[in-house]
Amino acid sequence: MILPNKLNITNQLELNKAEEKISKQKAKKLFESGEINQIEVGTFAGLTQIHAYLFGEIYDFAGKLRDVNIAKGNFRFAPLMYLEQSLQNISKMPQSNFDKIIEKYVEMNIAHPFREGNGRATRIWLDLMLKKELKQVIDWNMVDKEDYLMAMERSTVKDIEIKYLLGKALTDKVNDREIFMKGIDVSYYFEGYSEFSIEEL
Repeated sequence: MILPNKLNITNQLELNKAEEKISKQKAKKLFESGEINQIEVGTFAGLTQIHAYLFGEIYDFAGKLRDVNIAKGNFRFAPLMYLEQSLQNISKMPQSNFDKIIEKYVEMNIAHPFREGNGRATRIWLDLMLKKELKQVIDWNMVDKEDYLMAMERSTVKDIEIKYLLGKALTDKVNDREIFMKGIDVSYYFEGYSEFSIEEL
């Protein structure tokens, strides 16, 4: 099923391309304009700001809570009836050290609050928490796609794997443009989007 979109695209491949191009351009602007520093850190409200910024030109549902139950493979994300309460609880979770930040990130992934674009928005949200609390961010170039996806899948039961994987990819280059831009490309690659390099947009 092709998601209804503001571009009136009815072909999935075309939509994927347009979504990648436009939202990567927006991610670039988010960083270069400094607007990224206005995002509320560690709350669902902050994640909503990121999602609406990235996908607002493509989808009406950008920054809005999903109104359907969704699953990926065999995993069902938080059911609608518990979603709002779950997001309130996640927003209140502590983020005072690395372990707590990753635990919060894992919970937000389980919640999967949006219809599409959760992973890409939530990885920016994660880095903003790490930057604020630890003066570090993840160098996503150091994270292997398959290892990451498997660790995230298993994180619902045990989060030691994802903590180890992301912990060894930390860098203190928190305002480094290249780290951010390459990180966006990697984040999109994790989700199967690799048609465009952000620097060429």
